[in-house]
Amino acid sequence: MGIILLRSVVLYLIVIFSLRLMGKRQLGELQPGELVITILISNIATLPIENPALPLLPGMLPILTLVCLEVIMSFCTMKSKKLRKLVSGSPKIVIRDGEIIQNTMLELRLTIDDLLMALRSNQIFSPDEVQFAIVETTGAISVYPKAAYRNIVQEDMGIKNISEDPPCVVVSDCAIMEKALKSIGKDEKWLKKELQKQKLSADRTFLAMATVSGICVVIEKKGV
Repeated sequence: MGIILLRSVVLYLIVIFSLRLMGKRQLGELQPGELVITILISNIATLPIENPALPLLPGMLPILTLVCLEVIMSFCTMKSKKLRKLVSGSPKIVIRDGEIIQNTMLELRLTIDDLLMALRSNQIFSPDEVQFAIVETTGAISVYPKAAYRNIVQEDMGIKNISEDPPCVVVSDCAIMEKALKSIGKDEKWLKKELQKQKLSADRTFLAMATVSGICVVIEKKGV
């Protein structure tokens, strides 16, 4: 039992390391090759666990080999546009100026239901409202509405605001995030001074978020 547990832990760490090495993507964002590699890795990893008689190293070798091949292929596709197009394909326009391009839908084997569902997920309920709809290489559909159906932004209204980075967490469950403070050009002394204005200290703060311009959210820790 202990050997099986140890093998499971080792394979778990190998799989996590392999997926981290391949990069950060959600399942729906994987390219076809990446999805195949992910499925193969998960299947291969179960073999040494299900069969304790199988040596661990031969069970790990195919996983590492597949990951290395994927990393090499990713590097090659970064350098070669032709190879990238061959492996990953290219985006396809399925709606242009409100008109559905039926030949492209047939080529992609994309049904009307699939297209309308993608439009609805973008708060659009009629193809007439779409300037462009593009099927990405991951299979996701990006939608660009016509001008009349786009949300009004501050620039459209002539409102000028200074852009700044979003707030970052500077205190998390009573722990001071030194790297976050440094990223906004602040230090621990500044943080403690700001918390004192709220009649709090770091060890009594559940969450504090701040921007370059100062503190914007402080939540006191309650309970134990």
